[in-house]
Amino acid sequence: MSAASIHQNDRLGLLYAAAGFALLSFGDAVVKTMVDEWPPTAIAALRYSLGAAGLSALLLASEGRGAFAGFLQPIQWLRGASVAIATICFFGSLLVMPLDEATTIVFVAPMLVALFAPVFLGEKSRRESWIASGAAFVGVLIVLRPNLAEIGWAAFLPLVAATGMSILMIANRAVAGRSSALSMQAFVALAAAPVIVTVAIVAHFTVDVLRVGTPDWTVIARCAFVAVSASSAHWLVYLGTTRAGAATIAPMTYIQLVVAVLLGWWWFGDVPDLATLAGATIIIGAGLYLWHRGRAAPIPAGRQAVVERTQD
Repeated sequence: MSAASIHQNDRLGLLYAAAGFALLSFGDAVVKTMVDEWPPTAIAALRYSLGAAGLSALLLASEGRGAFAGFLQPIQWLRGASVAIATICFFGSLLVMPLDEATTIVFVAPMLVALFAPVFLGEKSRRESWIASGAAFVGVLIVLRPNLAEIGWAAFLPLVAATGMSILMIANRAVAGRSSALSMQAFVALAAAPVIVTVAIVAHFTVDVLRVGTPDWTVIARCAFVAVSASSAHWLVYLGTTRAGAATIAPMTYIQLVVAVLLGWWWFGDVPDLATLAGATIIIGAGLYLWHRGRAAPIPAGRQAVVERTQD
């Protein structure tokens, strides 16, 4: 392949990835429009139920019944449970926090992956991971401090969501290459849906504020939109990864944070304060430092980092 063709592939891959991450933030903004109308647990349950049904139908049509053979592996259920926790906590955080602040805190997930990977994947622990993680958590504390004083422990919901996302990313690495990208998306939705539905049912009977009533038809329509947009976003990121490589598109993840800030400002009137901007700058800087050092370091044999954001 010529240098011009490689450059064109990289540019196209970056555009795909940027579009995918921007679409994820748009879906998050749509979720925020619903959290005052229907419980976050119910929104998450409907979103993932619709996603699981749609992705399963696509997988059955394109690859046949045999494509579901790997679904019963325990690690697929770990993927589902981790994304279920991440989704419920993130959707819940949108009930009490601005979109930009919640999204900013969730962006510590890559640093958590760097810390957890040596434990769960046997990768070598690196000094850069500890430096980036320490800096990122300073950024989180800057964003959290005013929220913690105002809304209490609920301010930690995005941090729990980030932990769930980091577990998902590690599990994604462990199953990379076992099945097609479509089956990996379908499996995580199929495993997450029953977990989230169960949580929504328990919450309905135990927490008054999470009691599920009959939603307006627009809520159902918006949940369907989020299910379709999230799946489309993941596919765009996958296309970007195949064309440009995971390492090349990694910085594009911060498009999601930029779009979240802009949408929060334009759609909800949430003007980011200095603490949020300072914390976001530190977290983005830590992530870019980790990415840069990761590109400079040799990749261990048999380890291929896979960029995959499954939330909401």
